[in-house]
Amino acid sequence: MLGNLIKSEFRKSTTTGLWWGLMIPTVLIALGWALGTGAIGKGIMDVVNSEDAEELTRLLGVDPSQWQVSLFGMARSINVATIFPMIFGGLAISNEINRKTITTTFLTAPNRVAAMTSKMIVYIVWGAIYGVAIVASVSIGIVITSDSGALPDAGGWLALAGVGILSSILMTMFGVGVGALMTSVVGTTVVLLLYMLIVENGIQLVLASQNLPEIIGFLPNGAVNGLTGSVASSLFLSNAGVVPPELEELLRAVAGALGAFDWWLSGLIFLVWTALFFLGGWAATQRKDIT
Repeated sequence: MLGNLIKSEFRKSTTTGLWWGLMIPTVLIALGWALGTGAIGKGIMDVVNSEDAEELTRLLGVDPSQWQVSLFGMARSINVATIFPMIFGGLAISNEINRKTITTTFLTAPNRVAAMTSKMIVYIVWGAIYGVAIVASVSIGIVITSDSGALPDAGGWLALAGVGILSSILMTMFGVGVGALMTSVVGTTVVLLLYMLIVENGIQLVLASQNLPEIIGFLPNGAVNGLTGSVASSLFLSNAGVVPPELEELLRAVAGALGAFDWWLSGLIFLVWTALFFLGGWAATQRKDIT
């Protein structure tokens, strides 16, 4: 029975234009940010490798030829692009409640637990699909604009691709939970965008200015950014040779991992946030009257 519900959910999510309507800007944003950050990284490396900077790098004891700066652009581009699967997930239940199609779902399913379980499985898969599209687009953009020496090796790319797809899945499920709690299409979209793009970034600036960056890693956006940011900064530092300690925190900030923990711990923290909203939305949906 669960298999039939999953098939039904996939059919339901693909019969509307929402999935490809959001996939297009997802790919364009991922590609655009990768092209832009790749070009910026190339410009910085051109300056660092110039004759004028050669004496400074020699005095600092660093070898810029080992700097895989494209890792930062990849991490940032993935972080920005995962906003779209989050919105896609946010509309999963709120859109159904708005259109009243969830009534049919609940009436045809053996129980609401089965209905919500099928939705969870389907949107985990959608999160992975969006994640693959994001990683592929970012990789193409970075390769186009970056020098070969600034690119990660196969192992580094696989590590960043893995956490990028995981980030997309978690962001999708985070959106599903918020949408189930709010039930409003407009409200869900506005709240998710405002919080992730404006509110928390403002909070992070305040925390950083007060020398409290460690708190950032416990916030939703700080935790999910820490997934890719921590991997990117760790890979960079492991291949960069000697890096002055005072620059390490700056590099983590550039990667989007200011105040973040190791990738697995950042992932667990965001998983807790995701679970809280998803289970809260699940509980609210179980009690909701259908009409």
